[in-house]
Amino acid sequence: MPLPGSEPPYRRIAAEIRRRIDLGELRPGDAVPSARRITREHGVAIATATKVLALLRAEGLVLTRPGAGTVVAPDPAAPPRARRGAERPEPELSRERVVRTAIALADAGGLPAVSMRQIAAELDVATMSLYRHVRGRDELILTMADVALADAPLPAVQPAGWRARLELLARAQWSTYRRHRWLPHVISIARPQMLPQGMAHTEWALRATAGLGLDRQLRWHAAITLIAYVRGIATNLEMRAQAEQDTGLTDEQWVDRQVATFQQIIVSGGYSTMAALTAEGDVELDLDSVFEFGLRRLLDGYAALIEPRPPGAEPAVSPGR
Repeated sequence: MPLPGSEPPYRRIAAEIRRRIDLGELRPGDAVPSARRITREHGVAIATATKVLALLRAEGLVLTRPGAGTVVAPDPAAPPRARRGAERPEPELSRERVVRTAIALADAGGLPAVSMRQIAAELDVATMSLYRHVRGRDELILTMADVALADAPLPAVQPAGWRARLELLARAQWSTYRRHRWLPHVISIARPQMLPQGMAHTEWALRATAGLGLDRQLRWHAAITLIAYVRGIATNLEMRAQAEQDTGLTDEQWVDRQVATFQQIIVSGGYSTMAALTAEGDVELDLDSVFEFGLRRLLDGYAALIEPRPPGAEPAVSPGR
């Protein structure tokens, strides 16, 4: 813990890297120290090293590029024509290019990698020129979400049966979240946004239960619960990817290294049920298996409400009754 009034370690380390960028020791496109290197050189925890890179991303000084890691961002203060060369015309800017560039940045480095300055640097234009196409970052991120959903449209014709329809929707959303790990952090269940493509997903879920004799309360709850389930599991995708990038370890490799520590805690903490199950052998447990298990059980639960019931059985009731 830093002393009162002292600078937190992550800010001190970020300031050092910032100084190297300002002095030109690290030039645009150069790799900056990775989280693992920061932990080794400064003797800090991986969480602190991650905060260093997150701060530099938020300041627009670095960005994440696939295959290259975290690199120094191009300098948007430099005149665009000077960077491209006088013989090359300034590229035509459009809302589509701005949004697509922002999505690429988010896919590579998460939402913290998306800033107007970084987008301008990628497009080799002045930052202020972006505001002719989007009003600001908040509008941009919502547009990114809608475009990401539009890139994976649902079929024009629904398959037969409510279960097949809901399962198709859930798998389509899961696949989209896997491609855009930042997306579940944008979608709100409590305060739905004005996203036409997102509304199309809700419409699909509601149509899936049409004609089954269910009341509106049950149909709305079934639709939103399914969407919330997929989103909830998907919020872990970005954290997993970031952890792999920072540590260089897959989930399986990380667990293998922690086995002894977990076993010690399980035994010393008196977690007898966990100890017994662990002693029986390994279990294939990852985000995909959790998604598959939960989706099947959720739809099984819906079936108990929706499928025809024996004569005299109680009818399906709305949530809360």
